[in-house]
Amino acid sequence: MGSPVHDDEADGGAAGTAGGRSAAGGSHAQTLSRGITMLEILADADAPMSIAEVSAALGVHRSIAYRILRTLEDHSLVVRDDAGKLMSGPGLAMLARSVARSLQSASLPVLTELSSDLGLTAFIAVWDHADCVTLVTVEPNARSATLRPGTRHSFSVGAPGIAIQSAISEEQWRTVDPTSPYRREALRARELGYAVSHDEVIPDVGAIAAPIRRHGQAPAALAVLYLGERDDTAQIGRRLVDAAGRIADQLA
Repeated sequence: MGSPVHDDEADGGAAGTAGGRSAAGGSHAQTLSRGITMLEILADADAPMSIAEVSAALGVHRSIAYRILRTLEDHSLVVRDDAGKLMSGPGLAMLARSVARSLQSASLPVLTELSSDLGLTAFIAVWDHADCVTLVTVEPNARSATLRPGTRHSFSVGAPGIAIQSAISEEQWRTVDPTSPYRREALRARELGYAVSHDEVIPDVGAIAAPIRRHGQAPAALAVLYLGERDDTAQIGRRLVDAAGRIADQLA
């Protein structure tokens, strides 16, 4: 694989002698950023992609995308199918296992129990900058509403974000994330212990979520998805509050 400096030269940039050190450092960061972006593009894709499609989505020349790809393939982060198209590789699963490992371990039995008993998709959402990101999901069957791990959406929509906000004061929220509004629904969720939303993230899909308070860390959310309308959201909400407390106890 060519050096990161060469990648930038292919884009039309050049590292001068006087500024070589800072330019090289910048090119390393740019190459890393492009590699991460390529992984995100493939993770979001509904089907394997060609190198031409990936390079277009990445906004770089095909030769640059290919050099980045070879490094990702060396670490099994990207693999090719029989037609030579690209998809996320098993190396990503190994990396994902270490993300919030204790939260995943503590929540998986609870998610499995909830999904089985309620017949709903149950998941954990965590706070990432201005977004909610799905960490782990358990689905009861193929006909249920689905949400893949790694799915992200803005805090401005959805019950998980409301639930996370409800565990943080409005004053604290303005300090840690001034770009996202503090929703009025978070105040109501703080009273109830859970949040409900409908048709905000996925059309005709509702969500119920309760905050998971983690000592010394940002709160997370335990949530379920449901299709259409339900008249038992309060009952489900109270069950999520209890389940979220059990997870928090495991993390203490």
